[in-house]
Amino acid sequence: QVQLVESGGGLVQAGGSLRLSCAASGRTFSSYAMAWFRQAPGKEREFVAGISWSSGSKYYADSVKGRFTISRDNAKNTVYLQMNSLKPEDTAVYYCAAVLDGVGTNSRSYDYWGQGTQVTVSS
Repeated sequence: QVQLVESGGGLVQAGGSLRLSCAASGRTFSSYAMAWFRQAPGKEREFVAGISWSSGSKYYADSVKGRFTISRDNAKNTVYLQMNSLKPEDTAVYYCAAVLDGVGTNSRSYDYWGQGTQVTVSS
């Protein structure tokens, strides 16, 4: 069992930065690949970024490549999402998710989810 708690969301102007954190409980955190998804009002949940258990592989949606960076610290049971050059279209609730299999872009393949944190980017 893994419990996930996101933090770090907020209101930021376009061009600004935010760093999201996702703290995980459970001694098996390092066994899980982790990902960030987001969901804007009226839209489906979409994959943002993912990282393998060892941090050896990282994946990004085209819309965030070059602006967002995913990382993890297995000693702290935490995964991060550094978001730079934010745009109004990045406004959404951001969720972290865990999966024992490898990183995928389909939200239905993930085993555990956090409650989400709101990110709002003003123009």
